[in-house]
Amino acid sequence: MLKMENCCGKVDMETFEKYLSSSACVVEPPAPASSSGNNLVLVPIPRYPAMPRLYSPSSKISSSANDNVIGTSEVCSNDGPSAIAVVSKVKFKVKGMECAACASSVEKAVKRLHGIQDASVSLLQSTAQVVFCPVFISEQTIQTAIEDAGFDATEMEEEEVHGRYTVCRLQIKGMTCTACSSCIESSLEQTHGVKKAVVALATEEAEVHYDPEIVNYKMLIKSVTDAGFEAELISAGNESNRIHLKLEGTHTQEDMELLQSSLMEFLGVKNVETDLQNSKIAVSYDPDETGPRRFLEVIGKAGFKASLQTDLGAPDRSKEVKEYKHQFLWSCVLTIPLFTLSMILMYIPALKHILQSKIINMLTVGMLLRWVLSSPVQFFFGRRFYTGAYNALKHGSTNMDVLIALGTNAAYFYSVYVVIRAATSNHFKEIDVFETSAMLISFILLGKYLEVLAKGKTSEAIAKLIELQPEFATLLTLDENGDVLAEKEISTQLIQRKDMIKITPGQKFPTDGVVIWGVSYVSESMITGEACPVPKHPGDKIIGGTLNQSSVLHVQATHVGSETALAQIVRLVKAAQMAKAPVQKYADKISRYFVPFVVLAALITCMAWFGAGISGTYPKSWIPASMDEFELALQFGISVLVIACPCALGLATPTAVMVATGIGASQGILIKGGQALESTHKVQCIVFDKTGTLTEGKPVVTSTKLFRGLPLSNFYRLVSAVEANSVHPIARAILQYAPALCEKTNDSDWNCQVENFELVTGQGVHAITGNKRVAIGNRKLMQSLNIALSEEAQQHLQSMEELAQTAVLVSFDNQVVGIISVSDPVKPEAAGAISLLQSWGIRSIIVTGDNWGTARAVAREVGVDTVIAEAEPSTKVDKIKDLQRTGMIVGMVGDGINDSPALVAADVGMAIGAGTDVAIEAADIVLMRSNLEDVLTAIHLSKKTFSRIKINYVWALGYNVLALPLAAGVLFPLVGLRLPPWVAGAAMAISSVSVVCSSLLLRSYKRPKKLITLKQIKLSS
Repeated sequence: MLKMENCCGKVDMETFEKYLSSSACVVEPPAPASSSGNNLVLVPIPRYPAMPRLYSPSSKISSSANDNVIGTSEVCSNDGPSAIAVVSKVKFKVKGMECAACASSVEKAVKRLHGIQDASVSLLQSTAQVVFCPVFISEQTIQTAIEDAGFDATEMEEEEVHGRYTVCRLQIKGMTCTACSSCIESSLEQTHGVKKAVVALATEEAEVHYDPEIVNYKMLIKSVTDAGFEAELISAGNESNRIHLKLEGTHTQEDMELLQSSLMEFLGVKNVETDLQNSKIAVSYDPDETGPRRFLEVIGKAGFKASLQTDLGAPDRSKEVKEYKHQFLWSCVLTIPLFTLSMILMYIPALKHILQSKIINMLTVGMLLRWVLSSPVQFFFGRRFYTGAYNALKHGSTNMDVLIALGTNAAYFYSVYVVIRAATSNHFKEIDVFETSAMLISFILLGKYLEVLAKGKTSEAIAKLIELQPEFATLLTLDENGDVLAEKEISTQLIQRKDMIKITPGQKFPTDGVVIWGVSYVSESMITGEACPVPKHPGDKIIGGTLNQSSVLHVQATHVGSETALAQIVRLVKAAQMAKAPVQKYADKISRYFVPFVVLAALITCMAWFGAGISGTYPKSWIPASMDEFELALQFGISVLVIACPCALGLATPTAVMVATGIGASQGILIKGGQALESTHKVQCIVFDKTGTLTEGKPVVTSTKLFRGLPLSNFYRLVSAVEANSVHPIARAILQYAPALCEKTNDSDWNCQVENFELVTGQGVHAITGNKRVAIGNRKLMQSLNIALSEEAQQHLQSMEELAQTAVLVSFDNQVVGIISVSDPVKPEAAGAISLLQSWGIRSIIVTGDNWGTARAVAREVGVDTVIAEAEPSTKVDKIKDLQRTGMIVGMVGDGINDSPALVAADVGMAIGAGTDVAIEAADIVLMRSNLEDVLTAIHLSKKTFSRIKINYVWALGYNVLALPLAAGVLFPLVGLRLPPWVAGAAMAISSVSVVCSSLLLRSYKRPKKLITLKQIKLSS
């Protein structure tokens, strides 16, 4: 039996009056998510028993002791409510699924069962999650149904379902180089219960995977603190449907308990956690029942003030910038007079006499003043270097702070020794170098200030993404009839699911939703990069952050907070910035041994110059008038200590990756970390899927060839009945074509019952309908069913394939009765994209499940030489592995759904046209638009990024290779060039800043001119 459903929800009742009068048919408006258009779609009425309506609007989903029992609801029949049923959830591990068709068949097999409320199948995770009513069905029955569909199924244990490990994100402060991040990683991973820890120097964040039954986030923070660094919680565990509230003012434990009990009384609130020390409350809730707006109202009525916190923002470095700026300026207040006393006033006769006046023995006024001025700089403004060095050495590691502490202490305490000797001796005439340590610390603080400023620039991409979300939104209050009663302006953060939001022209959409009322054009360029405005009608989906252009829309919120597409994009970009590129491991290895090597080099330098001085190896004229042999040797040693810079090595890769992933996100290219970015620029061969990748992915029926005297309407009546059970794009094309034919012929006799439907992956479908065995598919399907092709059918088949059209064979009772020709136009930019890849030396291959003739025709049109047709999903994987065995780096471009096994197998998987589905696990790179130029942009951006990383490493390594010998005095005997310690410190600070600034040059990245030409070709077509 069939029902007719119009995709727009509008049915021509007059045209189909006879049809509607038939008892076998009904017409219903579709779900809002259905595609728009005026074509009618024939969909079979379910052949399994009518589903009880398990959820009523008033039903409450509550937690229980058993997590698998997710709630209770009213079971309804035509006569009204009949019982209260418990709704349970079970998850199965399903083996044998290879493509989306397999997942679809499993889902259909389960949903046919009586008592199933919902079923979702994940092809990537090989799991099936089922929500069911135990009154009607058991877990064993569901498992049997999956096995009867041809797959192995086992029920997952609770630990498998929820996962044993959870993730905690921490903000880390005090890191200076990769040695610091390695120290923190080691400290966290040594904590019992921690599986893995990743610390990113550039973002100053840590991501920890841990077992919550063994360790909690407070213990993780303590591990970081024990390592000598500051840590602050960003998020812990599953943050979906969970918010954090920050209370203003001071509070008692009684206040927290009062708020906790008040919030727990809310319908939909699952858990409330309080943190008295930080004045925070974390609330886990059901977004269908309640939301943050209600929570703030309750807290306000209790006499407290609270604000909503989010972890999606870019790292806030304002406090750190302010701290370094103040320390640098205040250190200058002391360092500038100190420098003046040492380097300028000593050469003014009148002032020199005063400064050299003796106080005790050989202790002068100038020495005492310099000591007084330098001590606060050394111990107050330089205390962070002491703390960092102590913590590093305590854990058996070394970092930049160790070098700075050694260098400044050597200068300062040598000067203290000079002062004490001068005060206790009548003949001691050495010169102090207090200005060396003070100037060194001041210049390093300046460098740190500039470095933090530059690091902030690398996070601008995230900040710009977040700025897409407007600060406020207009909330509508509706009556029972849907009429607007009132409007209210609220913060975007307080929008709850199912809220009705009013968006005027020129405003941005505050959250994801569905258009309920109005028609307008929406610019999605800020999210997907698509330049052309997209028309939106009732039922169409809206992406938060996009811009309404032409008229007022009423939008119902469907995804809020962390669920929105914008929030997912931000999280993906931040995760990418946390992931380390493989090339970074070399810098980590060098940094591990760098500091000990520098300390050893400084000792050797100092001893060599001192030994040469006292042995008379070099003339006394080389020694400056204010120094002796030891002071000269000490200055060379200090210069070697402070000029070496492991920071530049540690920042070379992560800062470039941060900027590149941000640039990619702004252009609709979501790169999942440094590994994907590094592999992309090495790609030598790209495997393309055909449908939806090289072609538009919207096939249409172009012609029908019948080989028997069969009315066309009767032919399509049977074909549509069978294809209505399939989700394949070609099936949808046929279903869109058939109703139009029905309207032309005014044929209402489409009463068909489908039995024994079977989907054969990569071949087609067959079933029994209208007392006939109907098979619809390609040559392989006909061969497997032992159906012979007549010579006329073969000739027509060949001619259609040569025209790049897909020929769909149709047989009734084992005889081919017709061929349906379906055309899927090639994307206008496809040929240019393939040509540009070839000019870059990248080979292109097409692997498709379509027939050979169509595949070859498309290949000729786009300029690809190698084609593999009639390929099943496993064939694509095998081809990729064959290419990899030859030593090639292989990329795969597909639609991210039925190509997922190949996307996983490839070195770089690119899911094209993913739209808002940014959580595709199979792909390494998610392309928001269905545009081939983004494939080229991703490769080009990767090449530019790694060219910049190479430049960063050349500069960082080259600086240290050249600077260390220069600081050691290699050129001093030849040209008299010597770097004072404060100059060496300034050079070290500048080197870190220069590497970050070098990475920031990627912000000026522009697509190649040839890509702009491709875009113009697409727009013109």
